[in-house]
Amino acid sequence: MFYRYEIRNNGKEDILYLYLNMKEEYSKELGRNASNEELSRRTKNFIRNNNINFMGRKVFLIVDGIIVRTLDISNAPNIIEKKSNRNYLDEAFLVTLKLEDNSFIEITLKEYLLGILGGFYFLAIEKEVFKALAVLFRTYAYKMMEEKHFIDANSYFANYSSIDNFRLIWDKEYDDVYKFLEETVKETELNFLVYNKNYILPFVHYCNDGMTCSNEGYPYLKRVNSLWDVSAPYYIESKEFKYEELSSLLGIYFNGNVRFDVLELENKKFIKKVKINNKVFAGEELAEKLDLKSLEVTFLFNNKGLKTITKGWGNSLGLSIYGANELAKNNCNYISILNYYYPTVKIMRYES
Repeated sequence: MFYRYEIRNNGKEDILYLYLNMKEEYSKELGRNASNEELSRRTKNFIRNNNINFMGRKVFLIVDGIIVRTLDISNAPNIIEKKSNRNYLDEAFLVTLKLEDNSFIEITLKEYLLGILGGFYFLAIEKEVFKALAVLFRTYAYKMMEEKHFIDANSYFANYSSIDNFRLIWDKEYDDVYKFLEETVKETELNFLVYNKNYILPFVHYCNDGMTCSNEGYPYLKRVNSLWDVSAPYYIESKEFKYEELSSLLGIYFNGNVRFDVLELENKKFIKKVKINNKVFAGEELAEKLDLKSLEVTFLFNNKGLKTITKGWGNSLGLSIYGANELAKNNCNYISILNYYYPTVKIMRYES
């Protein structure tokens, strides 16, 4: 299709230049007056499939050295329709929740999504970020109901709480917040994400050290730049523990001597396994016991106790909420946000 591309800045914004010649079929379509919507869709596919790091909106199509079309791809459709005999509408699709006492309840997908999004709500997050989250957790619900026929109310990926439980937190703002979240869910209805025709899992974190991480077990998790994250107010956190407190939390007696060894790292920076005074801890276990925001952590022992310094908040996989929020502030919609943090994933929609 395109034999060359370059990104130029005109002093106000980045512009993507895509070069092709009249021998290409794509060029011939330009001559047949193809619609801007169709050209925008195909152009966005090319950007995504070739991992071009372009977050602007203006694209120049150049044939044999001549600019033949200018496209605005900021809101270009990039959703593939999928037919289904089942009713996937949020108010019609029922999900079964497994509660902590191992009992089950049945609610609508709309109720589930409102409960999940309620846990993320605070005023600093843009609406387009909530839309991206709605698509991710709708995908999660579809996936769990297809594979397990139920969803754990509290899991590694999501913690569900009925939207009614937020009344005391939001107080007089409850009705406004409810309406905001309801609109968010409605505006993304029937949209979901797939990789190789399979639903994906909703990997989400609050911020990272400037780049998300890949994971061999999940090929749709790719490393992408998220440099905005290092300016997040919760990017670095420091905590201190006296040895008495540390003994209680870890079940280890400290007599003044500390032996600390990192046994295993993930992505060369995340603690996966450590040994403290002959006791081995998995990284996630240690993070839970010490209430650490991230496994990208430095341990500093002294004569009084332990000081931890963490970078980021979460596992650095998938979508960064802080980074996505910065994109949304710069007029990126939820489709662009999802395409950026999940560059190899397809956004699809069930036909209503």
